[in-house]
Amino acid sequence: MDKTKYYVLKKKAVPEVLLKVVEVKRLLAAERGLTIQEATERIGISRSSFYKYKDDIFPFHENEKGQTVTMVIQMDDTPGLLAELLREAAKYRANILTIHQSIPINGIATLTLSIEILSTTGNISEMVDEMEENEGVHYLKIVGRE
Repeated sequence: MDKTKYYVLKKKAVPEVLLKVVEVKRLLAAERGLTIQEATERIGISRSSFYKYKDDIFPFHENEKGQTVTMVIQMDDTPGLLAELLREAAKYRANILTIHQSIPINGIATLTLSIEILSTTGNISEMVDEMEENEGVHYLKIVGRE
């Protein structure tokens, strides 16, 4: 039996009710004195939905200093592609901790890249988007953060 407790999902894969729970939590933190009833009405979900999910979803703060983000990238075995991906990480001032590229099979390699988020690191979501847009990148998945 799979004992996985946490998953990292892209926003588009998260049901709307869960995104609204995050929005209610943000409102409550931003506006002191706001009641849960008022916040849920404003966002458009029921209080029961908020209570049901409030402890199960939280935003992924990928720019938290000291965080380590590990991603797996499946890519073509094209000269210069790894260098381009590393340039993207450098452009966003992410500290590269580990790089592991598998031996390519049928022209496809798997890259595991761990980066540390520093106070000077740019927006990691934008960095990931730019990495994914490189010709030859099949997919990029964030597999962990610590």
